[in-house]
Amino acid sequence: MILAHALYSPNKPWRWLIISKDMMVNEGIRSRELRLIDQNGEQLGIKTKFEALDIAARVNLDVVLVAPNAKPPVARIMDYGKYRFEQQKKDKEARKNQKIINLKEVRLSPTIEEHDFNTKLKNARKFLEKGDKVKASIRFKGRAITHKEIGQRVLDRFSEACKDISTIETHPKMDGRSMFILLAPKNEK
Repeated sequence: MILAHALYSPNKPWRWLIISKDMMVNEGIRSRELRLIDQNGEQLGIKTKFEALDIAARVNLDVVLVAPNAKPPVARIMDYGKYRFEQQKKDKEARKNQKIINLKEVRLSPTIEEHDFNTKLKNARKFLEKGDKVKASIRFKGRAITHKEIGQRVLDRFSEACKDISTIETHPKMDGRSMFILLAPKNEK
């Protein structure tokens, strides 16, 4: 999120300045000297802040600090409003194209019956087909923790049944009194 406020520029009465948290613009630049790049990408050399602002005012553009940590800092003459608009458009497009992967959990028990196992398996397969990751976990109660191999067999059987549509991301491992396995959907290309 960009925190911004507008300032009125006395030497540019036609223009409102946008000073944002991530970029320094026009009078918001604190450096005295800048390595200046014009709107065509050509280097103009090292100029004072006021010379840079004057050059930008003549072509009705802004001075934007692009590399504040350089010695001297690098500034570019550009239309900052148009630049921000293009950045917002790119960000929106990137968000639109990204895929959100959820993690769904299926809880089993070491002594699970066949019908219950098939129901949990059906749900897990449905999650994997939708593109979500599945965490199959077994909670050991009481003395059942002494027979971890039973839980391991149940999880191995579960992962074997989902092998055609998933890959094992994490093999069965213990976490406190629970054992879990993480399955990710296969990428069809």
